[in-house]
Amino acid sequence: MSAFLQIRAGLVTGFVALTSAAMGQGIIRGTVAEPNGNPVIGATVLVKGTTVAAPTDATGRYELRIAPGSYELLVSSIGYKSQTRAVTVGTEPVALNITISEDAQALSEVVVVGYGTARKQDVTGSVAVVGEKDFNRGTFTSPDQLLQGRVSGVQVGNNSGQPGGPATIRIRGNSAVTGTGQPLYVVDGVPLDGRTARPGLVASADVGAGADSNPLNFLNPDDIETFTVLKDASATAIYGSRAAYGVVIITTKKGKSGAPLLNVGVSGGFSSLLRRPEFLNASQYREAIKYYGAPAANDKGGDVDALDEILRTGYLQNYNVAMSGGGETGRYRLSLGYLDQDGIVRKTGFKKYSANLSTNLQFLESKKLGVDVNIATSQFREELANITTDAGFRGSLIGQALQWNPTQPLRNPDGSLYIVAGDVVNPLAAQELYNDNSRVNTILASIAPSFKFTDWLNYRLLLSVNYNSGERRTSINQRLINYPGIENQGFAAISNNELTTQQIAHTLNFNKAITTDLNLNAVLGYEYTKFINLGSGVSAFGNPATGGFGNFGLDYTDYIQTSATGSRSITSFKDPTYALQSFFGRAIFNFKERYVLTGTLRRDESSKFGSNNKVGYFPSFAFAWDLSQEAFFPSEQLTQLKLRAGYGLTGNQEFPAGAAQDRFEVRDNGAQIPLNSRNENLKWQSDRQFNVGIDIGALDNRFTFTADYFNKTTTDILFPTVPGQPAPQVQAIFWDNLDGKIVNKGVEMALNTVLLRSEKMEVGFNANATFIRNEVKDLVGPEIITGAINGQGLSGATSQLIRNGNPINAFVLPRYNGLNDQGLSNPVDLANPVYAGSPNPRTLLGLSANARYGKLSLIANMTGVFGQYVYNNTLNAVGNVGQIGAGKNIALSTFENPIKESIGNPAAATTRYLEKGDYLKLSNLTLAYGFGDIGSFVKGARVYITGQNLFVITKYDGFDPEINTVKRGANQVPSVGIDYLPYPSARTFTLGVNFNL
Repeated sequence: MSAFLQIRAGLVTGFVALTSAAMGQGIIRGTVAEPNGNPVIGATVLVKGTTVAAPTDATGRYELRIAPGSYELLVSSIGYKSQTRAVTVGTEPVALNITISEDAQALSEVVVVGYGTARKQDVTGSVAVVGEKDFNRGTFTSPDQLLQGRVSGVQVGNNSGQPGGPATIRIRGNSAVTGTGQPLYVVDGVPLDGRTARPGLVASADVGAGADSNPLNFLNPDDIETFTVLKDASATAIYGSRAAYGVVIITTKKGKSGAPLLNVGVSGGFSSLLRRPEFLNASQYREAIKYYGAPAANDKGGDVDALDEILRTGYLQNYNVAMSGGGETGRYRLSLGYLDQDGIVRKTGFKKYSANLSTNLQFLESKKLGVDVNIATSQFREELANITTDAGFRGSLIGQALQWNPTQPLRNPDGSLYIVAGDVVNPLAAQELYNDNSRVNTILASIAPSFKFTDWLNYRLLLSVNYNSGERRTSINQRLINYPGIENQGFAAISNNELTTQQIAHTLNFNKAITTDLNLNAVLGYEYTKFINLGSGVSAFGNPATGGFGNFGLDYTDYIQTSATGSRSITSFKDPTYALQSFFGRAIFNFKERYVLTGTLRRDESSKFGSNNKVGYFPSFAFAWDLSQEAFFPSEQLTQLKLRAGYGLTGNQEFPAGAAQDRFEVRDNGAQIPLNSRNENLKWQSDRQFNVGIDIGALDNRFTFTADYFNKTTTDILFPTVPGQPAPQVQAIFWDNLDGKIVNKGVEMALNTVLLRSEKMEVGFNANATFIRNEVKDLVGPEIITGAINGQGLSGATSQLIRNGNPINAFVLPRYNGLNDQGLSNPVDLANPVYAGSPNPRTLLGLSANARYGKLSLIANMTGVFGQYVYNNTLNAVGNVGQIGAGKNIALSTFENPIKESIGNPAAATTRYLEKGDYLKLSNLTLAYGFGDIGSFVKGARVYITGQNLFVITKYDGFDPEINTVKRGANQVPSVGIDYLPYPSARTFTLGVNFNL
């Protein structure tokens, strides 16, 4: 049979050769591959000086037909260095295999800059592009973690270790007095709302609200092709009133021309606790009872680790399948994803089902009419624990576990849960008797017809809708007798939210050489966006007179109608629908490929603001001089030297809809309760930014260096105030613009290197560092109090101020003066707290290294944050010495205090619990082996193992200095750098395989 196939193949080859010779054509065929042998799919092989070209298929193969002669082939592909090879074509087929190498610069030859693209050499602002090859490795529920440590000036930090939990992203420092301070995300040209449709929870003061969901959870990280981060105002001004905190443009993967290609990715792994604060074990606890003179009855005779009992090894599985292909007039890509990740806390987890379809179609014989369609849809489900950032003194699940008496068994001898009335909550009982599940459905759909009038003039219409619906069901079993109102009653709640954003955008793009030396790249546009947010909910307590909710083997939310009639609460809301209407334009002039001038102007009209300030203008200007194009430039060593400078104005409208209007809440008795007072003069928060930068390339861009100095000033700060006394019992909030400034200035640098590159071996190293200084200036009026501290005996305590001369959210606390001979805190000057440190880091660091030998590769990424302080609210609230007198556990550091501390020493909020939060973390490490082709149908097979959060170097005593448990308990200002009973961070290992069919 094999001989027959060989004979048939020979006959076919001979026939093709004879036919080609008869037609006067020769054949060039071969493969395009990386140095490690992996095929390069979708590369273009062009015969220079002709229009003859062909793309590589799923196996990296190509074939060209051309008349005999001598030619040069040009091979190019995004993300790779172009390669030229000479070839002589005769009557016999010519075999030519070509190897091309990655090029960090090539990926950004064309940069997405908002409502269009520009050549890299035409970019005048501070713009960073991160492609798939540079993403962080590992399993992520949302794509923001792909960026951590990869871009200078950008800090990505987790707010919670729970899968699907939120992250804090700061671009060039913190200037958010209210709101999240997050950048604007734009996905395939569609700006996102920035909120999540998962409903919040109000169960009881003892349970708290819990962490938010991540608004990017609906995206599958495997569908992301590039991130473009716009950092300075000259780059972000095109987005006007929503760009004060920077812009992150997310481009999803699109289909490539060629035969249908099926890409498959399968991975699985497990997670465990990264690190934990040290509390007393059973033997230490018994010593402490004697040491402090606590009641001997506190020793219950057991030996348990309550934190370990509520934790587990969390397993994950992740599957991604993508099919793509197309021809000259149409390309497509369809992807499906499934992620199932257990949390390391029992009864928590995240599941996501996602699908993404993108098509690029061309019509008419001239192919001037095009239509792009993008549809991203997903459903993710979260199983949540009662781990909250603002729980009452009984604490949330993590606090319950830390302060549990390690000598008290969690279960009775018969195996039932040990539950007694009082303030001490059995964490295992709280976990098993609490159910909280959410489901969020998302559709992000857009259609964009375009018409190319000429090679230099193109019109595009974008129609999009982003619809999100969320449901949450929560129940607390009536057997949990420690929470007032729950005992013998139980609690159930069902909530629903809907978020809808509708957009229409017209853009006209112009790109043409006006004269021999002058090129103009311009865009004019109009955009209209409407935002809708509404929801409803029902909550209830069981009737204790009839046995509460009873026990029917179902969740209470499945028969909530049996609750006590008088204890039911039905709510609904609809935020005022608001709209944003915008006109914008940008012009980029390039003169002689040396001098580039960019001007941008956007006009926004928003219904969010007062009638006197509905319209805002956001201009920017930038200039660049590319010295590498000058005749005097020493091109032997340096390949690029570019100077940039820019200035621009952006805004922020991240505050509740209707904030400029009179708003009321209607109660069930018909009463109208004021929520918001009208302010006709309310306007945008304004951000002015000046930027100077330099781009350097050396040794054929094997070494590139970028540095920027920025100075960003925030004014007209949006802030909610409450009228002074006397005032009604329920006081309406009055939104206003504060007089004052928040200044962020600093230097950011990025170095990318290729230390060694050959067909067999490659070594590279990248580093970025940012140095930021933050200060509040010229603030008129009283200091703003924030930084709520929670816990028993800490009601009303705060730790932070916004005041002149200090960083935003500065820690201002009474100074701790140690203990006296009686084990009590020395007198503290409560009336004169001192500035004790900043929660905002002064230095950000990102390090990455990659090495390849043959088909074996290693990639390591590290992130570091320095110069920040963290308030250890966990130690303050549940680790203090007073807990042992109440039969609870205490922190080991408290017990090891060289001076014996009195049980009666109050746990006041002072500098005692303020710690340096510097850390260096090995974020991810990946070892991979590329098998290449296996058999006749498996192509480009690759196996890898990845470790995430492998270790962290820090002196901080808490779970993780990266965690920030956001609280809004003081003046509606989000806190920064306060660590209170968080969902712990996890260390994750993943084993996976990718291949093409």
